[in-house]
Amino acid sequence: MKTCEKRVVTDNLKGNQKRKRNLRIGLVTSFILFLLILSTNVTFAHCDTMDGPLIKDARLAIAQNNVNYVLKWVSSENETEIKVQLASRILEIKDISPERAHEIADAVICEANATLIVEGDILCPTLSGISMGEFGVGSRGTGDFYVHTKLGEVIGKTGAVVDSSQLDDSGVVKIGDEYLVVTIDGIHSRLSDFPFLSGFHVARAALRDIYSMGARPLAMLSDIHIADDGDVAKIFDHIAGITTVSELTGVPLITGSTLRIGGDMVIGERMTGGVGAVGITSSLTSRNQTQVGDLILMTEGAGGGTVSTTALYYGMHDVVEETINIRFLEACEALLQSGLHRKVHSMTDVTNGGIRGDAREISKTAGVKMVFEEEKIRALVNPKVLSMLEFLKIDYLGVSLDALLVIVPPEHGSEVLETIRAANVEIDVIGCVEKGCGADIIINGETRDFAPRFRESAYTPVKKVHGEENPRDFEDMKAAIDRAAEEAIDKKHRVLEHIKGKKKR
Repeated sequence: MKTCEKRVVTDNLKGNQKRKRNLRIGLVTSFILFLLILSTNVTFAHCDTMDGPLIKDARLAIAQNNVNYVLKWVSSENETEIKVQLASRILEIKDISPERAHEIADAVICEANATLIVEGDILCPTLSGISMGEFGVGSRGTGDFYVHTKLGEVIGKTGAVVDSSQLDDSGVVKIGDEYLVVTIDGIHSRLSDFPFLSGFHVARAALRDIYSMGARPLAMLSDIHIADDGDVAKIFDHIAGITTVSELTGVPLITGSTLRIGGDMVIGERMTGGVGAVGITSSLTSRNQTQVGDLILMTEGAGGGTVSTTALYYGMHDVVEETINIRFLEACEALLQSGLHRKVHSMTDVTNGGIRGDAREISKTAGVKMVFEEEKIRALVNPKVLSMLEFLKIDYLGVSLDALLVIVPPEHGSEVLETIRAANVEIDVIGCVEKGCGADIIINGETRDFAPRFRESAYTPVKKVHGEENPRDFEDMKAAIDRAAEEAIDKKHRVLEHIKGKKKR
């Protein structure tokens, strides 16, 4: 699931974004508050700190879902200052005249004023007071896993064979005697400036998710959003990356959507989007089929979007080349062609969150304990990639390796090993499934708890600043997330009843 972040100031303004608060009180309301927080002139100097009166009022607005707490900051005088600053920021990005920049700023303020106060379930957003970054959403750690569990609650019962509540790679519905498998993967956010690379890796990720369910991919679809100032050629470069994977695998890209991020409201060159895929199978290999006594096998892994991002932002660009392959897909195809996938209990890809995250999700879904041997895992990681990660002190067990985990009964383990090795893909037994819950890892003969951290391994300089550990108020944040999820569920029910009531009249 993805949201398209609608904002006026993009990543090009990194210096100013340090003080940004994602207040989420409607698109333009957030924009007004964002400009107020960014204000650096004399009038607002005493307010432009995290403990100033403006910030305190902004926090009240979030906590009580009441924008009136901040309306006092938008006086006519303040509005003039906002327009001046907004026009200045527009000119940082757009090659237009000052007059044109002021016209745009006036129009934006006009839209903001029109939607500062809204009423009713449809227009009023559900708020938790917790930002995505604070809770580690998208960072494939305990915070992210918790939110995904809540997403399953908001979605509710679906009647699907596999849905979001099971934290699996894809969703599955049954059609006759076959299973239809559907997935969607978002592009790596840090690869926005590398359209071909982002296209290649997101397409490969989508096909991995289909194969991991024991299904053969049938088709792909794409969704690309580029900000107003982005070069049109980004679309072509991105699609070229996707269709490189398409032509290597014979899985066509058949449809898609191309839009601007936020239309005229978003300034900059940011690109985001995703690739979806569909497949079909008669024999599922979902995570919930993992059983006590199974062996855990893993193929070689060189990483994908995450490892590429690490290599790029640490200036080790030659490592990116190690990620340009489709070995995971070739291993899966070998299993499907041999029919061995019918003897496999479960498959999954080692992606964001690493084996730490996968172990936790499988354990929770299947009600088993996962036990791993670190030495066996290490031997299957691309040497150049492993050398980079260890040199940078990045825990390789907590990042995406783009390896395939195959969980199989012991009597079929040798067949799987032989079949995948025959496809020129390295694979070995790295652990087993036991009774219990959670996961352990054996390192140098010592058994240790193998739990995910709050965030995946910090794999870029910026991520290292944020760290990987739980925030001190994590339990309080969870309670706020719980309340927000319950409110969203209640809102859904109220709107459903409202619509059903309309039909009866």
